[in-house]
Amino acid sequence: MTLISARSHNKLWPGFADRGAQLCADHDKALNKRDNFMNWRLIRNGAIGITAGMIVTLGAGLAQAQAYLDGHGPDAWQVIDVAPDDVLNARMGPGTQYPIIGEFAPGETGLVQVTCVPFMTYEQGMNLSPARRQQLDLPPRWCLMASADSRRQGWVSARFLAEDGTPADADHTQDTIDMEDAAVRLVERLYTLHDLAARGQALSPLERPRARDFFFLDDVGLIADHPMGADPLYDAQDIEITDFSVTPRSVFRGMITVEVTFRNFGRPQMVEFSLRADTQQEGAPIRILEISHENWSFPR
Repeated sequence: MTLISARSHNKLWPGFADRGAQLCADHDKALNKRDNFMNWRLIRNGAIGITAGMIVTLGAGLAQAQAYLDGHGPDAWQVIDVAPDDVLNARMGPGTQYPIIGEFAPGETGLVQVTCVPFMTYEQGMNLSPARRQQLDLPPRWCLMASADSRRQGWVSARFLAEDGTPADADHTQDTIDMEDAAVRLVERLYTLHDLAARGQALSPLERPRARDFFFLDDVGLIADHPMGADPLYDAQDIEITDFSVTPRSVFRGMITVEVTFRNFGRPQMVEFSLRADTQQEGAPIRILEISHENWSFPR
């Protein structure tokens, strides 16, 4: 799908805010992808807090488990046997007695497995017969999982997990095409409303309450309360846009990449959008996870 239009307006944005003060990027970058389980975001979910001492203890234990797990078992997992109108709860610990701190969508793919209890290697689990399992009288197995983008983590019952069979170079199925179309329409609408808002003809999609219609619910406050120095959609302050187009590029394990190209005062520019389903919103709609420019990204 291609949209061609000409836009022309000038807009000055407030001084560039310190993005490091807005995000915990330094902390996040210091964590390995599979160790992001420590960043529970408990305050956001209203769950019970974890002390620094607990995090250190858990981190040390899972660092050991990681050494055993690397190179064993599937690279990715998916959610199974969850109804379309339901979710797979992610909990603080391995059991229903622990608080819910997140969720995974039905059929969600690309999940990363950190470890499971009772602990066994993938090969041991595959070779353990049902009779032997019953003889050992093992408790139900729970696994510590992280979403493909590492933004959601928690313990889930292993019976709702299976090896992710999504091929890396899967053909464009109808579902994939529908996801791409939804992502393209969302990005086109974002730019349209953004331009109308600049002329005072609409509420900005970067302000409450409209931001939730385009971005992840967790990022709405960050977007609305922390203005950028340059226009986050055009990476500029002075704007005269021509040759504008929106093109889907890829869908990989639920992550949709959309490319926006245009000329600003004749200079060609490209902006990359990363989108996926936001399970924090009703119906898990497609929402924007990140807008990437040449030297910076928004909102993180």
